Amino acid sequence: MKRNILNKIAVVFCLMALVACKSKKLVVVNRPTTAVDSAAINKENSIRARLAAIQSKQVSFNTFSGKAKTKLDINGNSNDVTLNIRVARDQKIWISVTAIIGIEVARAQITPDSIIVVNRLQSVYLKKPFSYVYTYASRQITFKTLQALLVGNAIPEVLNSKPDFDADGNNTVLSGTLQDLVYKLLLGPDMKVTQTNLSNQFGGKSLQVANNVFIQADNRVMPSQIDISSTAGDKKIRLNLRYTQAEFDKQLDYPFSIPKSYEPAN
Repeated sequence: MKRNILNKIAVVFCLMALVACKSKKLVVVNRPTTAVDSAAINKENSIRARLAAIQSKQVSFNTFSGKAKTKLDINGNSNDVTLNIRVARDQKIWISVTAIIGIEVARAQITPDSIIVVNRLQSVYLKKPFSYVYTYASRQITFKTLQALLVGNAIPEVLNSKPDFDADGNNTVLSGTLQDLVYKLLLGPDMKVTQTNLSNQFGGKSLQVANNVFIQADNRVMPSQIDISSTAGDKKIRLNLRYTQAEFDKQLDYPFSIPKSYEPAN
């Protein structure tokens, strides 16, 4: 009898803990269908003024943490996983990959200088300079590019260039080139990025990103659905991220270590 009572008390406390730790529900944002910044843009009809208007709508943060149900497809090998993502702005991207049953299968740490991935299923690790990204993407891709894509921002390289501006209904199209990289961005009337297309025709590399279903998280507007497709020759990667949690400017830990028993991956 006493054991049964203790068991019931334990269950109650577990339920209370689950309720207390339940994440805030993400609120879907109804984006405007007509331009909201036309006055600011028309005041000075210049590239500089237009880029400033777009920059003002970018998500600003010191840290970001998100949890996303993800379909990951690498060269046709598809898996449903959960990504726990933590970002220290301009410093580090930390990702924990868990399988459906909640077991961590991999952990990654990306910095402006390096990429380290620990594969727990095979007890191996990969340690490469950031330039390893160029195996799958153009050389114009930087750490800040990846950081921007995770929160639905325009890639900073475009905002620091001199793009061409065109109207597509109530949307705005930015296009141009960065050395040998051809880019095209589609922005909604609220100046949030809906699509990003990057291609390097000479290198046979391309990157497409689609942002859908925008949400409000800690007074910031970002997409809850991000679809990324990268092609480099015969290498193809596709990620369909569906954020279920998103928080900004919280104190975060980025635990990462390579077990001594692990061997370098081939």
